[in-house]
Amino acid sequence: MDKQKVLEQCNAYTRNTLMETLDISYVDVGEDFLVAKMPVTPKVHQPDGVLHGGAMVALAESVGSAACYVFLDTDNFMIRGLEISANHVRSLSEGDVFATAKFIHKGRTTQVWDIKLTDSEGRLISAVKLTTIALPKAV
Repeated sequence: MDKQKVLEQCNAYTRNTLMETLDISYVDVGEDFLVAKMPVTPKVHQPDGVLHGGAMVALAESVGSAACYVFLDTDNFMIRGLEISANHVRSLSEGDVFATAKFIHKGRTTQVWDIKLTDSEGRLISAVKLTTIALPKAV
């Protein structure tokens, strides 16, 4: 795997999308994980000045979906999200939030992802589970 090429491709896919709007970038990839980063600014705050839960879920689904394109056969299958659940355990008002996606289950049809959101010190901000499905592309 050419790490730099994978990250460049993931970041190129974000143009003119929600990921670009939220300033999400892909910053690391390995044999079994993908990491994305989002700056925590007023743009992603809720009214009381902390990171909005919906922004965290958008970050988590973005990194999980991008990981599907890195680790699954997307030439023959399209990937869609089926379910996402998040437990927000700490608030954050500035800095960066990082999301790391790893497989819990890598089935042919469905996949389950463990996505941990952490701050710059590695403290857990949110624990997310994402389920995706691989659907055959029309011939």
